[in-house]
Amino acid sequence: MEYINPLGKDRVSRLLIRFSVPAIVGMMVNALYNVVDMIFIGNAKDIGSNGLAGITIGFPIMIILMSMGVLFGVGGATLFSIRLGQGRQREAKEALGNTFVLLTIAGLLFLILGQTFLIPILNFFGASSTVLPYAVEYMRVIFFGAVFQIVGVGLNNFIRADGNPKIAMLSMFLGAGLNTILDPIFIFALNMGMRGAALATIISQSVSCIWVVSYFLGDRSRNKLKLKYMKVKFHIFTRITSLGMPDFLLQLANSLLHILINKNLLLLGGDIAVSGMGIINSIQTLLVMPILGIKQGAQPIISFNYGAKKYSRVKKTTWLAIMAATGIVLSSYLATRFFPVQIISLFNREEDLLRFGTYAIRTWFLFFPFVGFQIIASNFFQAIGRSKVAMALTLTRQVILLIPAIIVFSKIWGLEGLLYARPFSDLFTAIITGISFYFAYKDLEKIGERDYLKNSRRQIKK
Repeated sequence: MEYINPLGKDRVSRLLIRFSVPAIVGMMVNALYNVVDMIFIGNAKDIGSNGLAGITIGFPIMIILMSMGVLFGVGGATLFSIRLGQGRQREAKEALGNTFVLLTIAGLLFLILGQTFLIPILNFFGASSTVLPYAVEYMRVIFFGAVFQIVGVGLNNFIRADGNPKIAMLSMFLGAGLNTILDPIFIFALNMGMRGAALATIISQSVSCIWVVSYFLGDRSRNKLKLKYMKVKFHIFTRITSLGMPDFLLQLANSLLHILINKNLLLLGGDIAVSGMGIINSIQTLLVMPILGIKQGAQPIISFNYGAKKYSRVKKTTWLAIMAATGIVLSSYLATRFFPVQIISLFNREEDLLRFGTYAIRTWFLFFPFVGFQIIASNFFQAIGRSKVAMALTLTRQVILLIPAIIVFSKIWGLEGLLYARPFSDLFTAIITGISFYFAYKDLEKIGERDYLKNSRRQIKK
């Protein structure tokens, strides 16, 4: 009996729940890597705010590591889903094999470069003489786990696209849960401090990575990871990178953004401001992860049905994802309004840090309710293969509007201006995204037919 992919026939609402809920849980659990490290380090004796600042300075590097997993993982999984929807099984498996090789190469390059140039990188990223030793101690260990982090993050996207979102969730649960157990053992029981937090992280990531790779070598997967599909082909490489580029540039922009923010924070508010923004970053990660989970859950459904020319299912999936994301961000927004002190005090209770953090969380998340729509609507373009539009909309929020706003506002209004740059960017990016999304959504059938004709011509030429 021929296998019929449920992405093209099951009820859309049920599919979105089935794929998004595990992705949301998984993303939230995955976010705990950084958040748990921050909480334990912030409350560790003789480390405290300096340790928080050290992790904050190293955070842009962590984002860059993740961005490589996103570039090849999201791009490869999107191509994988589209090819499955088109019934081109071999090309889908080639997307999987090529992605695995690219992820491994990227991890090895980061390991070598990170260990070679760590101190100059941290100095460039804004580490003060006080914070630098803490950052070096933490990041030196983190780089040894670069391959595990990049491969694990990247291939996990394929588990969802292969039709097993629960297993994708469990792989994240496994790593983050182990990290939460190991952190207090290494930091407090073994008195390893910053090095212990980093060691707990890379051990957890390696276990998660092994779990993910074993899935594609075992009986649970429908599409296997085989040597014959691992020969990197240039046209597959370029297609994967083009589809993954929007998310990659978003992550890279996040890294550049954090470097810029850290340098300005150090100049305008000192190490306490850097530590405080590290806490805000951790909170922001937790608040955004559910939206990214919905985005990841919706992506294979949209991509498959777009490839199969089932445009009504594409539209329904997109709207349901937008409504779910908006509901989640509204509840998160209310938490930052009513419980700012309680949230900040989870990480550290120093008076100066509490004062800055409480003000920063209220300001930074002022227009956060618009973020859910913006992320899902941008992903809509990526999922249907319109990577350039998705990239432009993604960069608008993180680069085109936000970075200039940080530079200009901080020069005019100082530290307060820097904090108000984020809500400025969130508001105007949502407006631009809304206009773009309206026209694309309205003309989806015409766009899909044009893509179908282009693909047909390519197949004839081959």
